[in-house]
Formats: sequence, C-alpha cells, structure tokens
Amino acid sequence: MAPEALTNTRNLARLALAVIAVLLLLVPLGAFAARHLRHVHPHQPTPRALPYPQLEWPLQISGGQYLPLAWSDIAGWNDDDHLAAYKAFRTSCKPIAAQTAPPADSKALGTSLRDPCRIARGLELSDGARARAFFEEHFLPLRISRLGEGEGFVTGYYEPVIDGSRTQTDVYNVPVYRRPSNLFVRGTTQNSVGLPNKGEVFRKIGRRKLVPYYDRAEIEDGAIAGRGLEICWLKDQTDLLFSQIQGSARVRLEDGSTIRINYDAHNGYPYTPVGRILIDRGIIPKEQMSMQKIREWMAQNPDGAKELRRQNRSYIFFREVNLSDKDEAVGAQGVPLTPGRSIAVDKSLHVYGTPFFIEGELPIESEQSRTPFHRLMIAQDTGSAIVGPARADLYFGAGVDAGRVSGRLRHTMRFVILVPKGLDPLARGRKMPVPDERPSEKIAKLFPQTDPLKSAAKPPVTAATQASNNAGKAAGSAKGAVPATAPVAQAAPAPLAKPVPLPEARPRIEPSPEGRRRRRIRRHYCCR
Repeated sequence: MAPEALTNTRNLARLALAVIAVLLLLVPLGAFAARHLRHVHPHQPTPRALPYPQLEWPLQISGGQYLPLAWSDIAGWNDDDHLAAYKAFRTSCKPIAAQTAPPADSKALGTSLRDPCRIARGLELSDGARARAFFEEHFLPLRISRLGEGEGFVTGYYEPVIDGSRTQTDVYNVPVYRRPSNLFVRGTTQNSVGLPNKGEVFRKIGRRKLVPYYDRAEIEDGAIAGRGLEICWLKDQTDLLFSQIQGSARVRLEDGSTIRINYDAHNGYPYTPVGRILIDRGIIPKEQMSMQKIREWMAQNPDGAKELRRQNRSYIFFREVNLSDKDEAVGAQGVPLTPGRSIAVDKSLHVYGTPFFIEGELPIESEQSRTPFHRLMIAQDTGSAIVGPARADLYFGAGVDAGRVSGRLRHTMRFVILVPKGLDPLARGRKMPVPDERPSEKIAKLFPQTDPLKSAAKPPVTAATQASNNAGKAAGSAKGAVPATAPVAQAAPAPLAKPVPLPEARPRIEPSPEGRRRRRIRRHYCCR
C-alpha cells in the first residue's frame, strides 16, 4: 500500500503543478484581451444632462400674434347661428378623422383637431345652444392678427355661372384648358389631383430639360392650342379670367345642362390683381373698386382689357368635376363648401377645419351699407392671394347675387381663432423655464460697458474749447444779455471703470515626438 500511496501523491503534485502552469499562462492572455478590448471599444462618455427639461413650446404661428380671450369678450358670439357652423365643422371632420400619418409640413394646430372631430362625428346636434356649448367646451378663443397689427383683412369669392359650349363656334371661341401633360411640378406626378397653387412650375422638353411654363400672353396667343386640352369654350376672356380668379365655375351649355369645372393646376407665375393695377393707374378710385367696376371697364375698353389681363401672367388650368347643379363647389380640403360659413385661408399657416370667428362690418346689403358681421366660419379652402395669419376669403355661394356681394369686399375685420384645449398656450407657458435674472443696478454701475469706437470719435474737451463754446453761446443769445465775466466751473466727469478683462487663452502644448513613438511602439507590441 505504501508504494501506491506514494504514486498517488506524486500524481496529485503533478496535477497541481499543471494547473498552476495553466493559470500562469492565462494571466498574460487576460491582460492582453482586456487591453485589446479597451482599444477596440473605447469608453462611451455618459450624455450630459440638459439644463432644462424637454418641454412643449406654446402655440407658434409664423408672423402672427395672439391674445387669449374669454368667450364673453367676443362681440356677437352669443348671437351667431352656431348650429350652421357646427354642421360645416362636421363636414371638415371627415377627412381629418381619416388621416393616419402626421402632416408633411408642421403647422400651428398640427393634428390637434382630431380629438374634437372624433367627438363631433358621434354627436348629432339639432339646436344652436348645444352647438355653442360644444365649441366652448372643446376650444379656446385667441385673438389673432399679423405681428404689429390689430386687425385682419377679408375679401369675398363665389362660383360664377357663365354660358359656354362643348364645341368651338363663332360666339364661343375662348378655350378652357385642362392641365397639359408637359406641365411639371417637383414632387408630383400627372396622376396627382389639384397641384399646389404656389411654387415653381416647369415645362418639360424631352426627357430632362426643364424651362418655365408659358405665361398668360403666350397661352392666349395659342402656345398650347390644338392639343385636345379644351374642356369647353366661353364667350370672352373676361369670363375666363374671373373663373380663374374664383377657382371654379358652372358653365351652362346650350342644351340646358351644366359643366362644373374646378382648379387643377397653374403655370407657376405669381398672381397679380388687375384691380390694383387700375387703382395705381388712377382709372378707378380705391374706394369704388369692385368686381363689377372691373367688368364694366373691360367691356368698354377691349384693347385695354387685353393689355390689363396680360399684366397678370398667372394662368389656371381646370378639371371637370362630377357635381350636380344642387351641389356646392368643392374646396381645397376636398369637401363641399358652405355659403356664408366656408373661408379660404393661408394653408402654409393654418389647418383645414380650423374654426375662425370673424367680427366687424361689411357692405352685405349694398355698397354703402355697414351690416354687422359676427360669424363663426370654418377654414376649408385656400388661394394664392390669401397670405397671412389673419387673412380670409369668404365664400358666398354661386350666381350673380353672390358675385355682387363678394365683389365689393375689401375690409379689415377682427379674427378669433378657436384652438383645441389640448394646445392651451397658457398652460404650456407656465411650464417654460424663466430666464436668469439680470445683473443688479449696483453691478451695472461698477462695470459699465462702453463702446470704444464711440468714445474715440469724441474729441477731448479742453479749456480753450470750453471758452469758445461759451463765447458762441453768448453771441447767439438775445440782444441786451450780459455776457458772463468768468467761465462757469464744470464738474469733472466721474472716471469710468475699465471693463473686466477676459482670462487669457490656455496655451496649446504639442506632445513630444518621443512620447508619440513610445505609444506607437507600445500599441504595436500589444496588438502583435
């Protein structure tokens, strides 16, 4: 048994020595691995905490200012027909509720109208009191205007009813064009319905070359004639011009049927109001300007009317829409407009479906009348001339009477925008951090900051200069005044303290070449 025990002891000793040897070999490998991992995966610094939390900013409207109001502060709010406004708002809620993705361009209200629309779509109301309670419960009123101004500006528009023909005749020889196939707008295709009414528009030549599209003069002279683009034909260019200004029209054919045409595209040139040109030329006084006055002048001056039209290089292309005579025109939101309740707004600032309360006086009954106008209206359309936070075009329907009323509107009005309560600017403003306090008055006096350029530009005041100034003042005084016998002693100005000097920049010390070589050698050795 003794030899066996001795053998086992030797085997255990050998095993222990082998384990120790393996551990000694693993220690350098572990150090190498740790050094290698530190080299490959450097330590990521922890992100620095921001001094202020990420908070939602209060309501921001580009170029605009707003003031929170109480419902009782809005003149005429209780007297309006809120049920009619509620029905127009529910019409706008259908496309708003169908939106799933966030809007491509951020606006003040964003997607906040979805919550009130979700409630309105499931709430069928039949009396004005409940409709008013709905708006007061889910919205907040804000007085809105352009920055630095107190009021907004309104105009009117309507849907003209004009005579036309499907075929060209001696009477009907002015074409109404649909969108040409060579008209190109970046980011759109030929299948897009309703191209933007602003921005650059090009004419495609071949596969790649893009040039500006034809202007009104070139199109009237036949630049795109004979290409099968004619929807119908009208009597004169004035009817076409006003149809393009309004953005839609009803064309009555000789057989009694009606064609409904709507805006589809434009040629890329900015709109120039022909009425403004007549005012600038002194032809029609500003206070007498209206759509009827422009029509009368054009009828009496056909040659001047041609030149006047071509001052507006913008040209509108239409598409035929499947609407009956009883249906109203369709706005840019894609919903039928409501006469007296729909407005066109600046679509770059406002969201379709936003309620606006507009108050003031308008010549509704006659040109000289001042009819009180206090009405809640819904943004459902837009126009190239509608620019600004408090700018609206009021829709009055179709026909001669609607055209007569809308044609004489160019008035300042007060605007109140109704904002969903989820965007309460006061609640958000209370959470915003307050800026640091200003230095005290004592610190400001100890270290006044002077402009060295202004100080150097002033010449030093000497005794001779002071005496000369006193003599000049005495010579320019009233007759009989007794000059001073001795110069008046001037109080010496208090010496100004110099501005606090800034600390010198820390010198930059370049590392020595030996240190670089050592590190390079060490890195080469550890990675070998």
